[in-house]
Amino acid sequence: MDRITLLQTLTGHVGRVWSASWHPSGNMFASCGEDKTIHVWRKNDSGRWTAEEVLTNVQYRTIRDVAWSYCGQYLASASFDTTVAIWDKKAGEFECNATLQGHDNEVKSVTWSRSGNLLATCSRDKSVWIWEVHNAPNEEDEYECVAVLNGHTQDVKKVCWHPQEDILASASYDNTIRMYRQDTADNEWEMLEPLESHTSTVWSIAFDATGKRLASCSEDKTVKIWQQYGPDNTLGIACPEKGTVWKCVCTLAGFHARAVYDIAWCKQTGLLATACGDDMVRIFRETTNSDPNEPTFELVVALQAHTQDVNKVAWHPSTPGVLLTTSDDGEIKLWQYQEEN
Repeated sequence: MDRITLLQTLTGHVGRVWSASWHPSGNMFASCGEDKTIHVWRKNDSGRWTAEEVLTNVQYRTIRDVAWSYCGQYLASASFDTTVAIWDKKAGEFECNATLQGHDNEVKSVTWSRSGNLLATCSRDKSVWIWEVHNAPNEEDEYECVAVLNGHTQDVKKVCWHPQEDILASASYDNTIRMYRQDTADNEWEMLEPLESHTSTVWSIAFDATGKRLASCSEDKTVKIWQQYGPDNTLGIACPEKGTVWKCVCTLAGFHARAVYDIAWCKQTGLLATACGDDMVRIFRETTNSDPNEPTFELVVALQAHTQDVNKVAWHPSTPGVLLTTSDDGEIKLWQYQEEN
């Protein structure tokens, strides 16, 4: 097994810490939780992470997710009070300058597109919303809902943008993953065929660096790897008229003792990290000489990271091997992964 070392344990939240998001610079991250607050953490001169600011009194129920925009200027937070708050630091300190309303129930996830022009949210109300961002110099930014997508039949747990294109994926309590893209002819957002293989709730999804693979994790205790195939694929896989199809090419089963709540695909190393209800964090690596169309992965780290459910895993955006985890135990931990020679 490879090694993973605990760098620091951070406390400050009261109750569950649901999620965390690295700032694109890697010198800051935000966390959120059951206590209705967002903590913004920064590394001090001695190399220790400390809470620089606590953002509060805007959303009045559990904050389930936070996400930085790729430009690093905006932070979005999704709350069980049905709202999404947009924070920015234009005036030197964080202020909430927009509150997005429209969902009928708890908002579970929020994510910014790579271009920064789009924001996606999903909810227990079974819908996925896409918002267009209108930035105006010297004026308040505006957020316009341009699509309400009702492809799922149950609570939608996670939304995730493709790393290069304006393609959106969502994961749901209905056991499926959905993909969405904008039709170039009429600019309407369309739903593609659902990705079906899990036998229970799909809790989270993550694209790899290329965007040609998607990893998913589920209540069914498995991780699945999905591969994108275009019309020119050499395997003869039939594709719809409008482009590509996604196929499940690998299932990682027998590794997790309980539900797998989150998954993160490291853009630098290709490592997969999972957060599990058995209090464990696991790291998988694709094996040498793995067939791209039938990939195989090996477990390289299995660690009891927390004393309760692990909710979030997030790789550092630029430093390989640094992993952030959050848990029901109220703690945030930072780890350093090292490959055994």
